[in-house]
Amino acid sequence: MLPKTLTLFKEAAIVQDLKTARDQMSYDDAEIEDMEWNEELQAFMYPCPCGGLFRITREELRLGEEIARCPSCSLYIAVIYNTEDFADSDRKNKNIEPPKRQPVAVA
Repeated sequence: MLPKTLTLFKEAAIVQDLKTARDQMSYDDAEIEDMEWNEELQAFMYPCPCGGLFRITREELRLGEEIARCPSCSLYIAVIYNTEDFADSDRKNKNIEPPKRQPVAVA
């Protein structure tokens, strides 16, 4: 069994590798300011070369999501935004950390 510090280090390396892979494989990067808000879909939209639209919701942004996907094809883009702009107002005002995920036992 690996010491806890080594395990955490390996997990951090895996997360970094996934971020690097995401950045290399995304179709493009788009700043949130360049995306259009669609009131009906409650999502930010950005044109996809297939003719569809990349989309990402405020809730996804609030949760830290950085990927907008096109429902018409397999492409996705990395969205560049300030996470503080989409934080819960309570957390933003009180500087409270988001709740930590709890492990779930599966029988």
